[in-house]
Amino acid sequence: MSDTNAIGLHEDSASQLAEKLNALLANYQIFYMNVRGYHWNVKGPQFFELHTKFEELYTDLLTKVDEVAERILTLGHQPAHAYSDYVSMAVIGEDKDVRDGEACVRGVLKGYQTLIELQREVLALASDADDEGTAAQAGDYIREQEKTVWMLNAYLG
Repeated sequence: MSDTNAIGLHEDSASQLAEKLNALLANYQIFYMNVRGYHWNVKGPQFFELHTKFEELYTDLLTKVDEVAERILTLGHQPAHAYSDYVSMAVIGEDKDVRDGEACVRGVLKGYQTLIELQREVLALASDADDEGTAAQAGDYIREQEKTVWMLNAYLG
């Protein structure tokens, strides 16, 4: 009897990765809804540029939600799919009633910083498990989001 899954990873490692990815998925889902809320509710002199930017960001986040869930399935596990689970698993909290443009940008910045930190944990675990697929996905997300963090910090001055 083999202790590897369908893609040749040790089942213990795949299980640990799936658990860490489910936590990441929960954070993506909460962050996605926060950014969606910023898009809907932002007010102020930067409304037009921020409204458009938030739409760009939440569209990308939604794509990543799907990709993370599919990676969990690829590892042979089930992605969490109940919002109550997301709320209990996520480090990122729901951001309610935020309308000020600068406060919205700070919320986006904080969310990306949290995702980067979590993805570095996934990357380390994936590297230890010789899981190139998960490591590549996490690495790509980190690289992309680090640039976004730089740009958001530049925007805030």
